[in-house]
Amino acid sequence: MSPVKVVVVDDHPVVRDGLVAMLGTEEEITVVGTAQDGGEAITVSEAAGPDVVLMDLRMPGTSGIEAIRTLRHGGRRTPRILVLTTYDTDRDIRGALEAGADGYLLKDTPREEVVRAVHDLAAGRAVLAPAALAALAGGRDGHVALSSREAEVLRLVADGCTNRAVASRLGIGEATVKTHLMHVYEKLGVGDRASAVRTAWELGLV
Repeated sequence: MSPVKVVVVDDHPVVRDGLVAMLGTEEEITVVGTAQDGGEAITVSEAAGPDVVLMDLRMPGTSGIEAIRTLRHGGRRTPRILVLTTYDTDRDIRGALEAGADGYLLKDTPREEVVRAVHDLAAGRAVLAPAALAALAGGRDGHVALSSREAEVLRLVADGCTNRAVASRLGIGEATVKTHLMHVYEKLGVGDRASAVRTAWELGLV
């Protein structure tokens, strides 16, 4: 059986080199190319014809999601794409999977699991971290757990309160309000106040 051909994509040289070194010790895996951003990932993948691409998400220039979308809808043979990132928000996970990623793991995943994931993807199996499974299973079905303070902040925002007004009503600082809102955004997989309120209404959280 031929080794699984892999392209490694990450904008951090230390991470990229570490992954190459790690995979290079595996007899049944061959690293056939590397890239430091999404645009280079597309070029390298089209030239090298890998079986699997390990793709970071947030990179300068062309993002991982844009690269995934381009590779997935290209005219030539499409590699299996494994997202390997530090980001585990609902928005990142759903964005990557909707773009066409076949797997999603976090960078704190043990080495042996990453190696197994490469083989699983090459064999046609999907690979999802627990956070990705949770996002798919519950991210839009009401299974979102907000803390009591996060829920209070969101209710006041839904009532039209500014951050300053929320801080005054709850007796906390504006910076704390912003922190709570950022946590709410991550849990709901949204990027702004209006989307947070709309999603919260859909899920029955406010």
